[in-house]
Amino acid sequence: MTVTTARAVAENRVVEVGGDPLTVDAVVAVARHGAQVHLTDRALAGMAASRAVVEDLADDARPHYGVSTGFGALARRHIPTDKRAQLQLGLVRSHAAGSGPEVEREVVRALQLLRLATLATGRTGARPVVAETYAAMLNAGITPVVHEYGSLGCSGDLAPLAHVALAALGEGPVRVTASGGAVDAADALAAAGIAPLELREKEGLALINGTDGMLGMLCLALDDLHRLLATADVAAASSVEALLGSDAPFAEDLVGMRPHPGQAASAANLRALLAGSPVVASHRTFDADGRPECTRVQDAYSLRCAPQVHGAARDTVEHAASVAGRELASAIDNPVVTVDGRVESNGNFHGAPVAYVLDFLAIAVADVASMSERRTDRFLDVARNEGLPAFLADDPGVDSGLMIAQYTAAGIVSELKRLAAPASVDSIPSSAMQEDHVSMGWAGARKLRRAVDELGRVLAVELMTAARALDLRCTPATGLSPAAGTGAVHALLRAAVPGPGPDRFLAPEIDAVTRLVADGKVVAAASAAVGPLR
Repeated sequence: MTVTTARAVAENRVVEVGGDPLTVDAVVAVARHGAQVHLTDRALAGMAASRAVVEDLADDARPHYGVSTGFGALARRHIPTDKRAQLQLGLVRSHAAGSGPEVEREVVRALQLLRLATLATGRTGARPVVAETYAAMLNAGITPVVHEYGSLGCSGDLAPLAHVALAALGEGPVRVTASGGAVDAADALAAAGIAPLELREKEGLALINGTDGMLGMLCLALDDLHRLLATADVAAASSVEALLGSDAPFAEDLVGMRPHPGQAASAANLRALLAGSPVVASHRTFDADGRPECTRVQDAYSLRCAPQVHGAARDTVEHAASVAGRELASAIDNPVVTVDGRVESNGNFHGAPVAYVLDFLAIAVADVASMSERRTDRFLDVARNEGLPAFLADDPGVDSGLMIAQYTAAGIVSELKRLAAPASVDSIPSSAMQEDHVSMGWAGARKLRRAVDELGRVLAVELMTAARALDLRCTPATGLSPAAGTGAVHALLRAAVPGPGPDRFLAPEIDAVTRLVADGKVVAAASAAVGPLR
């Protein structure tokens, strides 16, 4: 899975909903890149069939949760037929109780798409028109305003999903463009030719009972982390080279003695990026048998062990991706209409499976960033930087060089350690103790998004620092030059920010390199020089 793949999905085809399970790339294509969606005929037929089951139960004298009863702690109250539409409408309105800053547009679109995907399974008992309305809203770019707070991760992401449902009813604020102001949902629907929904039995519940927000944010984070972990390899290779480190520990046979797939992939990237480096060759000698060896017998862990840490993070991402794949193949609602026509209560809405991996990823992100910051710090200390000026300054003492850029990275890493504290071990009872154990998966997803952004910033500082060190190392006097892979990234950075010199305003330069990282341009430059990175 890569950013390129997701963009290709968005550019080349419509994402079908209601056939095979969605992929992470498909979710990213719709959420982040604006791909259109299409409901399959099979999905619409399945929804119609399960709706018939619900409508039969609506006339049953026995209570059926969500059809003829209240919700949560009020599940034992029977609701008469003439109040059931009011019940569903009131459910959505009362649960649209979010607060705080707006959630990002891409997150809301992922939330919308994943709820649509569950509707399209036919297991919720909602009418086809409900799914058709959600699909039409996505295709028209109508994005409901959803707030930061309101989900405990069980029963699913209730408040965020309720804000989306409210917009489908023609109520509440929405945004139609990424940069436009909020408008009334009724006006946005009318402008797009979409009729507001009028809910019937079970449908309000079907629209809010799912883990779609936390799963959507997991999919987006996976997309980001595939790019960022490749970027971490680029940054590490640049640092190994500019700190006169050895590439010997990255040898395939050595790495293969500990056969973790992520470690092998990271080491392969480092070998490719450092291949043919005149800088590395400058401090390499040969033993009595003519085999190459390096005067640097053992580098610091932040250099020598980069494949082990980056690789462990990669394996964590792959584990999280396997969980996401299973979740994308799920139908999450309560109650559900089974294939054989039963309507059954269940606990599949609990967010624990997603919450755990969201927390696990935050740990991996913090550790990769921590190692990156240690490599940055080595460049600035004359006791460890192999002959470079203090803080890589033009005139140390007069100039501070990159001293405070490292402070910035260090401050971010310190926050990343706090963000790595798991949300999923917390729980707080709700709904009069009916919902007495919750996942906090939404909170885990929100802090992971912040962590992913911060990892990109820490890597940007390392790349800036390594690029300046290469400038100072590769001079006409030394006659040295970087490897093809690291050299291509150095050239990319120098097209965006200037090289060494007297002190200047650094914040814009950090932001410029951060954008190169976030846009995938660092990985693209390296890949163009040495072939696709793993």
